[in-house]
Amino acid sequence: MLGGHLWRTPSDTPSGSVIINPATGVLARYYHRYAQFLARHGFDVLTFDYRGIGQSRPQRLQGVRYLWREWGEQDFEATLRLMADRHRRGPLMVVGHSIGGFLPGLAKSAPMVDRILTVGAQYAWWGDYAPRRRLRLFAKWHIAMPAMTALYGYFPGKRLGWLEDLPKAVANEWSFRGPCFERSHPKGERAEVLRRMAAVTAPILAVAVSDDELGTVPAVLRSLNYYSGAERLAVLLEPSDLGRDSIGHFALFHDSYATSFWMDTLSWLREGNNPWPKSVLDVQSSAMRAKGAGLRYS
Repeated sequence: MLGGHLWRTPSDTPSGSVIINPATGVLARYYHRYAQFLARHGFDVLTFDYRGIGQSRPQRLQGVRYLWREWGEQDFEATLRLMADRHRRGPLMVVGHSIGGFLPGLAKSAPMVDRILTVGAQYAWWGDYAPRRRLRLFAKWHIAMPAMTALYGYFPGKRLGWLEDLPKAVANEWSFRGPCFERSHPKGERAEVLRRMAAVTAPILAVAVSDDELGTVPAVLRSLNYYSGAERLAVLLEPSDLGRDSIGHFALFHDSYATSFWMDTLSWLREGNNPWPKSVLDVQSSAMRAKGAGLRYS
């Protein structure tokens, strides 16, 4: 049983319905202020916790067999069907943060989505981490995390002050993933994973931030490439674009961005208009430059 909140807009003419997919190990309540903002501006919004997190966490994490990919194949699938079947009013959209921007393509019902906005969307392959931080991040997430997970039977992220606790298999999928996401699936399922992601036709606007050490441009474009059947647009924002000295991987969903980034996102969610036309990345050129690094681009 998943826990979540449905935020109804008071508007008599809603602009659409939005599902917010969290980042790995981040509680849904972190996005509640953004959900309330969207509701005030005409959207019905669903926030939820993935299995093993927050309101969807069992009493004990030791021994549970939750898989990271089940967050997309089952959890997002369930929220998508709920909104489409019972609460949909207008276009159905997804806002995905970090892994939450990659998960939609794993759901069988993803073709029902009309528009997607992603922020720092990636699936945490260490080779895409920011070069200046790569060694530290590798030690943290690919040495310390699997060691602590083996010791406790789950990852005690909250105790360490890193993020929420994670089920064992979720943590290990992160720690041991290679550059090609589908290889974390059994060999016989990989073709279906690629087919399912390619079946998504919703236009995607992928936001990257220049000082994001996890959602780097290579990481965002690597993830975006799996959506080969969709119209894809990527933008790179500088902290100075929003009047800041730094932003990083998490800050854009803080309510201090309500009058800047949050307002900008309404242009995409309402009309499908890119609010940052001067920040567009040349995806094809980036793909050509990245071939030598083994990135997958179509």
